[in-house]
Amino acid sequence: MKMIIAIIQDKDSNRLSNLFIEANIRATKLSTTGGFLKSGNTTYMIGIEDERVDEVLEAIKHASRTRQQFMTPPVNLDATMDSTASYPVEVQVGGATVFVLPIDSFLQF
Repeated sequence: MKMIIAIIQDKDSNRLSNLFIEANIRATKLSTTGGFLKSGNTTYMIGIEDERVDEVLEAIKHASRTRQQFMTPPVNLDATMDSTASYPVEVQVGGATVFVLPIDSFLQF
């Protein structure tokens, strides 16, 4: 038995939920916020049998997309710093961060 924790962008959440429903994969969905861009994420917690781990990972990989987004770095009050640091920069966001953990016990009540 494994616990899969997958953090994805909110924009990909509905697509992944639909894939989980079609494949009869039970997941707990949590609304979370990313620290870097302070944007909305969705975290899925999935308890799954060892032989289905690859199936879950493939669904996550299929549903998660990377995209480019502009962000404005925090304002720096240090006058010695380059003034161009406050202009928006393009960063890559999205995709998925996934943790696969061993589980000793899995109970449902």
